[in-house]
Amino acid sequence: MPATTTFTTRAVLLDMDGTLVDSEASVARCWRRWAAEQGLDAEAVLAVVHGRQAHVSMAELLPGRPTERNLADSRRLLEWESTDTEGVVPIPGAPALLAALADHPHALVTSAAQPLAEARMGAAGLPMPPVRVTAEQVGASKPDPEAFLKGAAALGFSPGDCVAFEDSAAGVAAGLAAGMPVVGVGPRAASLSPTAHVRDLEQVTVEPLPDGRLRLHVSA
Repeated sequence: MPATTTFTTRAVLLDMDGTLVDSEASVARCWRRWAAEQGLDAEAVLAVVHGRQAHVSMAELLPGRPTERNLADSRRLLEWESTDTEGVVPIPGAPALLAALADHPHALVTSAAQPLAEARMGAAGLPMPPVRVTAEQVGASKPDPEAFLKGAAALGFSPGDCVAFEDSAAGVAAGLAAGMPVVGVGPRAASLSPTAHVRDLEQVTVEPLPDGRLRLHVSA
């Protein structure tokens, strides 16, 4: 029988790529294109780009490269990714989870810029949460906890009153550093020591409580 972890919380903070949206094919195509331009090994590039703002990954991959060039390339990558939505689909269980959260405090907390978030959520047929923290709103990329702290604050709750859902090393680290439990989603998250782990969002159910809190049942 699968083990179930239960979280009682006031708000839910949701990453996008790999958590709500399967954008792996688009991410791979666009970053492979960039890697080829730079003469870098594509697999080495893809190993470090998930969950962080693009210019931060570029700085790690090309040490000493001027920040201005990384920011310029980040803008080009945003254009590529925002128009390349072939194969972008919801993670299993994402539509049902967002529907269950519709009348309860929740926010999108993503390292993607707003145009990319809108493009991918739209391509996946998912509703955009009314509260969202995107790349434009933070000064430090995940794994810095700033985005999750801002998401909690925007909903009016302390970090300890929130549960985060994440798929990447940077994202899991950011949520934990913010002081909230993290549900790791998908195979990449399994080895990252999240508070709990699920294959996909079909393993998550939401139970509203009379006092306005939520009980999340997470089945491993």
